[in-house]
Amino acid sequence: MAAPAAPSPASAAPVIHAAPPMPSYIPPFGLRTVIGCLGMLLAVHVAGFNEHVTEIGLSDIRGAMHLGHDEGTWVTTIYEAFNIASMAFTPWFYMTFSIYRFSIFITAVMALLAIPAPFMPDMTALCVLRAFQGLAGGCLPPVLMTVMLKYLPAEIRVFGIGGYAMSATFGPNLGLPLEAFLFEHVGWHWLYWEIIPMAALAIGMLAYGLPRDPMHLERFAKFNWLGLLVGLPAICSLVIVLYQGDRLDWFRSPVITNLALWGGAAFVVFLINESFHPSPYFKIHYWLSRNIQASLLSLVGILAICSLMAELPATYLAEVRGYRPIQMVPVSLVVALPQLVMIPLIAALCNSRRVDCRYVLAGGMLCLAAAAWCGTWLTPDWVRDNFYLIQVLQVFGQPMTVIPTLMLATLALGPADGPFISGMVNMLKGLANAVAFALFATLTRRREQYHSTMLLDHHGTHGLALQGLGEPIGQQLAGTSPDAGHVARNALEVFHTFIHEQALVLGLADIYFILIWVCLFYAVLNVVLPRRVYPPRPPSATAPAH
Repeated sequence: MAAPAAPSPASAAPVIHAAPPMPSYIPPFGLRTVIGCLGMLLAVHVAGFNEHVTEIGLSDIRGAMHLGHDEGTWVTTIYEAFNIASMAFTPWFYMTFSIYRFSIFITAVMALLAIPAPFMPDMTALCVLRAFQGLAGGCLPPVLMTVMLKYLPAEIRVFGIGGYAMSATFGPNLGLPLEAFLFEHVGWHWLYWEIIPMAALAIGMLAYGLPRDPMHLERFAKFNWLGLLVGLPAICSLVIVLYQGDRLDWFRSPVITNLALWGGAAFVVFLINESFHPSPYFKIHYWLSRNIQASLLSLVGILAICSLMAELPATYLAEVRGYRPIQMVPVSLVVALPQLVMIPLIAALCNSRRVDCRYVLAGGMLCLAAAAWCGTWLTPDWVRDNFYLIQVLQVFGQPMTVIPTLMLATLALGPADGPFISGMVNMLKGLANAVAFALFATLTRRREQYHSTMLLDHHGTHGLALQGLGEPIGQQLAGTSPDAGHVARNALEVFHTFIHEQALVLGLADIYFILIWVCLFYAVLNVVLPRRVYPPRPPSATAPAH
């Protein structure tokens, strides 16, 4: 019997499957497609500005619209709840109505709803309007991710991921300068209206550049009604818990307790339904992949870290130094403007097959850890210039972490998986901001209370020993009034102001210290847990089709 023939080198080589044929409605890649993708990127930034500018300028809006502090927090909370919830369900709708029609319609709705916003008669009407605006704004980021992965050629797809990363690095840091310019030089109404001209430009670019993909209305025959009716209120409830939990003292509040209990139960039902429904909004089994686990967990952590790193200097400068937003503009611009250069550079670095994006991610986390270490030296004597080194380290750290994380989440999947992963990624991206808000509010309050108690305790313990040094506050205020009781009350008020400032500074420094260890944890996690992914390349023209 003849021995079997040895396999030839050609048959032993891995088989590269030919690329599927391009759909007839997608034109060859060129200037028109680039304009459409840039229009989608602009639309997402418009949605981001609508979120961040109104949030940063909330105190000015409350003053102009005669709203109280508690009412203002609900305006932000309602917007964020519907904004995050809509991200989970968007992919199903743009696959049904087509990316072209859906993106133009949603951008137009978001801009039109901004027109009556400054004229709402009461808080209820404003919250309803902002809820619908949040629904519209949350629909755009998942579309951007799909557009970048679907319409860009394989060899530049990583640059598309970098473009999407701009919505997490460039846009949020530009919110404060934009709010400062609009309020100081144009008027508070334009905190709402600033999106209208940019949205009109984005719609024109979308209408010209995006391919006219067909609608698939037959998908309504398998519409996931239970998932929508259970998932939307569940996600909204959990987001409200994160945004209002600290203000209402968490589970001591019946509102937070009921929202957490019923929202959590509804979310469990939603996940079970998604696991078995024939037309799910996203696929739960993606979490079985090591890359998906590491990248999605890292995405929440990294975006929360970036949000906290932006909030810490803004809080210090506003609360301790009394800065207005326009005085904090340079601190934000130091991070925002270099992203226009850094994001393409990091994308080009990660697009090389010789570079392992996991180590780029770890390097970025080390940059953020170094920035947090610098922040631990915070004192009440710091001014705006002292934060520039921290911000410069974030210029490198933010794109070096966000772009590789998105690569690990998306490039390990096939093209057909794009809509399912985009909803999951964007929902977690929104939840990261909610988690950052909850952590910052809780940690700041708890650490400030702790340090305030310790400082007052030390003052009470050593007060008698320090009597020989006199009372410098009372001595400085003695000439302001002949009434000794009035001077004593003013001195006590000044003393408590100093205690508050010191306690807040120490609390913010504690948060910086915590961030160091969180950054180091994510640096190690992303070197160990995910498998390496390579930047996509077009299949060889000589590869056999199967």
